[in-house]
Amino acid sequence: MAERKVRIGIIGCGGIANGKHMPSLKKVPEAEMVAFCDLVEERAIKAAKDYGTADAKVYTDYKELLKDETIEVVHVLTPNRAHSFITVDALNAGKHVMCEKPMAINSEEALKMINAAKANNKKLTIGYQNRQRPDSLYLKQEADQGTFGDIYYAEAIAIRRRAVPTWGVFINEYEQGGGPLIDIGTHALDLTLWTMNNYKPKYCVGTTYHKLNNLPADEQGNAWGPWDCEKYTAEDCAFGFIVMEDGATINLKASWAINMLDPREAITTVAGTKAGGDMLDGVRINGIRNGRQYTLKPDLNAGGVAFYDGAGNEDPAGREARLWINAIINDTEPFVKAEQAFVVTQILEGIYESAKTGKPYYFN
Repeated sequence: MAERKVRIGIIGCGGIANGKHMPSLKKVPEAEMVAFCDLVEERAIKAAKDYGTADAKVYTDYKELLKDETIEVVHVLTPNRAHSFITVDALNAGKHVMCEKPMAINSEEALKMINAAKANNKKLTIGYQNRQRPDSLYLKQEADQGTFGDIYYAEAIAIRRRAVPTWGVFINEYEQGGGPLIDIGTHALDLTLWTMNNYKPKYCVGTTYHKLNNLPADEQGNAWGPWDCEKYTAEDCAFGFIVMEDGATINLKASWAINMLDPREAITTVAGTKAGGDMLDGVRINGIRNGRQYTLKPDLNAGGVAFYDGAGNEDPAGREARLWINAIINDTEPFVKAEQAFVVTQILEGIYESAKTGKPYYFN
C-alpha cells in the first residue's frame, strides 16, 4: 500500500509558521504541505518554495485555498483576531484544523470554533507545544499517577524581564486581544490546568499594567531592540488569581517587561496533599518520606525514557506535529483538546475583564 499522505494548507506564513509549524511538519513523513496563503504574497511564495510540494499552490485569499477539496488539514497561523473566523470557515469547508495559540481573543469566538468542529465532525486542536517538553510530560505523569494527591494550589509563570516582541502585530492589543497574558501567559496557564486536570473555574481577579510601554528607547533594554511606544497598546504585564470550583487556586503571572530578576517562561508549580512539584530547576518533586523531607530531581537529559513517546532528541514542536498528524491518520483524539483550550481562553478573558472593571469575574 502507498504511504498515507496528509495534505495540508498553511494559512499565515509569518513568524510562527516559519519558526515552528512548517519546519516541524517537514519532518513528518506522512505530511505534505500543498498550499500556502498569506496577505503578503511574497511570504507565501517563499514558504511554498522552502516547505511545499513541487506543485504547491499560493494564495492571498484563504477562502480560495479552502475550495481545494484535496486539502485535508489546515493550519491557522495568523494574528489572534483572525483565528476564530478562519478556523470556523475551514471546519465548515470540511478540513481538520490546527490553530495556533491562543484559541481566540475571547470565549464567544472560541465557542464558535468548537461548535463548528462538532457540526462538521472534524478535529480541532490548539498549538500548546509546551505540553510536549520533557519536563512537562514528566510532571504530568507524576500528577496522573497520584504523586501529588489533591492539587489545591498552583502557579502559572511566564515572566520575561525585558523581551517585548517588536515584530508583526504582537504589541497591538486590538489585533492580538492583549499582550503577554494572551501571548505567553496562555502557555503557562494551559500547562497548569493540564497538570492539575482541572478545567472548572469559579471566579478570578486580575490586574494588567501599562507601566513601561512608554519608556524612551535608551531606557528599554529590550532583548529584541527598542519597541515603538506609539504602537505598543497591549499591557506590559498582567497578573491573575483564579479560584476553581473545587476550591483550588492558581496564581498566574505574565510579563514581557518588568523589573524582576530570574525570568521564567511557560512553567508551572503545583502543591498537593501528598507532594509538590515545580519546574524551577528542571523538574523537582518535594514531599515527606519516612518522616523526612525529600526532593527528587529526575534526569531528563537521557532520550528514549518511558514517558517520552518518540525519538530521544525530538523537540516539542516536532512532537506536536507528529502527534497531530497521527491523530488525523488514526482517527484519534488530538493531544490538546479544543475544550481544554476553551477554558484557557475563558480564564484569560476573565482576567482582562476583571482588570478593566476592578471587580472579580465569575464564570457562571
